[in-house]
Amino acid sequence: MKLASLKHGRDGRLVVVSNDLAWCADAAHIAPTMQAALDDWDRVEADLRNLATDLEHEVIPMMRFHERHAAAPLPRAYQWADGSAYVNHVALVRQARGAEMPESFWHDPLMYQGGSDGFLGPRDPIPLADESWGCDLEAEVVVVTGDVAQGTGAADALASVRLVGLTNDVSLRNLIPGELAKGFGFFQSKPASAFSPVFVTPDALGDWWQGGKLHRKLMVNLNGKPFGRAEAGEDMTFDFGTLIAHAAKTRALGAGTIIGSGTVSNRDADGGPGKPIAEGGVGYSCLAELRTVETINGGKAETPFLKAGDTVRIWAEDDRHHPIFGTIEQTVEAA
Repeated sequence: MKLASLKHGRDGRLVVVSNDLAWCADAAHIAPTMQAALDDWDRVEADLRNLATDLEHEVIPMMRFHERHAAAPLPRAYQWADGSAYVNHVALVRQARGAEMPESFWHDPLMYQGGSDGFLGPRDPIPLADESWGCDLEAEVVVVTGDVAQGTGAADALASVRLVGLTNDVSLRNLIPGELAKGFGFFQSKPASAFSPVFVTPDALGDWWQGGKLHRKLMVNLNGKPFGRAEAGEDMTFDFGTLIAHAAKTRALGAGTIIGSGTVSNRDADGGPGKPIAEGGVGYSCLAELRTVETINGGKAETPFLKAGDTVRIWAEDDRHHPIFGTIEQTVEAA
């Protein structure tokens, strides 16, 4: 089952979307918003699935689904917590600046709590007030949970996953060092994130969803050129069950909590840093990692961060090369 929110007020209007993303059906008579559906999932899930089946059979009123009319599936959420499950990415960044990699990073996930009071839609521009802030894309996988009790273990935590999707977790890289130096975490350096037009139930992903990981390539284009083709199911040190359990260690998580994987990152086949696509590698899911590799190999970063007019495109494909979650496509605009 695929769900989306059309732009409508602050919280959108819930629709069920066809598997080919061409059509949708209004679900307001079942639940007016995505959050309302998640709050009452046990009661409404069957009705939503029946609606999705009727949509596929074209026996109910339906309308064209246009991704430009979609808000983030959750236009605002009670909680957005982003992990760093691809420790390869963290190791590379630390290597570039000569920082030692703590052993704990391999068994204790990194996670920060981001702003969740307003997310960008999949085709909304990225507002940037100052290019010196170092605007970067971050292509990631996300899950949305139901209610999770405090202290829930990884296996039960994984069972709480209701939906799977993608995000562009925008970062302002040049603001991060100053904030981390204060010892109090990210804030100004993490503006609004954007999400894929559609979120999908795990069962609809079939074998692509195994072991709490999405086993598909995360496709990233920058200004129309291939930039990243990393395998989301590879080099993921912590699966989503582990990430959710980590978040729930000391507090319960409310239905509608979004958990991010962190930047998807693969090592090269020889075990070293990943290579650009033009050099036979799988590329990168953020500019910072490319800049890190440039620093390691050549002594300094050459690739600039995003500027006004740059366009980012993020998606994942099925076996017929059709987007599974729709496409995030954003252009940087001067704010």
